[in-house]
Amino acid sequence: MVNFNGKILPESSQLSNNRGFYFGDSVFESCRIKSNNILFWEDHYFRLMSSMRIMRFNIPDTFTPSFLHDEILKIHNHNSDLDHGRARISVFRSSSGNYNPESNDISYIIKTSEIHNNNYEFLNKDLRVDLYKDYLIDSQLINRIKSNNKSINVLASIYASENDLDNCILLNKNRMISEFINGNLFLVKDNLIITPNLNSGCLDGVMRKNIIKILNENNFNVIEADLKPFEIISANEMFMTNAVQGIQPIKYYRKKIFSNEVTSNLLSLLNTSIN
Repeated sequence: MVNFNGKILPESSQLSNNRGFYFGDSVFESCRIKSNNILFWEDHYFRLMSSMRIMRFNIPDTFTPSFLHDEILKIHNHNSDLDHGRARISVFRSSSGNYNPESNDISYIIKTSEIHNNNYEFLNKDLRVDLYKDYLIDSQLINRIKSNNKSINVLASIYASENDLDNCILLNKNRMISEFINGNLFLVKDNLIITPNLNSGCLDGVMRKNIIKILNENNFNVIEADLKPFEIISANEMFMTNAVQGIQPIKYYRKKIFSNEVTSNLLSLLNTSIN
């Protein structure tokens, strides 16, 4: 039994030995469903397996790409009549013990929600961003996986809300640009497209990987490099990428106003690639 908000209740099976809840001992993947298929599923699957190995989880033999794909679609189709939506699979070490777990066996939870547009689309608003400098991102490998240790992202989101911002740019301990709160960052400077390299501490994003692939296939000049905050001012465009929202152009950074010609072209190329 547990005390939940003053009421003595049975401990739920989802909470029992859930080290993701107690210690942040968990990894996750968020993905987009289109026409009852998971977009970029192979990339999501292999990143999930890589994250689980880094966390020293015991990966069950049943955790094949087809098994997890079907498990995601099973709950999606149970929750929604639409053939598109979003899903999050969370995998956590399911074991008693304090900091030192008694086993490395895992459990998983899959949650889905509806999305009402089939293709990727721009949000119907002009996005405004600024730097978040209260806390800095570490660039170690452990910080580049999708774990649920996201305190900085949560605090940055609160900061954004309190300051009438739509997102924030996170910096690493060298005061270089790392990423947005919920996605990777790209700058367009004349004929060059630049994104922070993985050593910046940014997430090795599935959409980031596929946008770089699309850019290379369409003869854009794209590089991964260290980016200093002052370089934002000289950029023509800035956009964010993630697997659920696709590509989102940024309109305002402080007094800087960006265009979105290249970003709009990229959105078309992205939707062509998934259709």
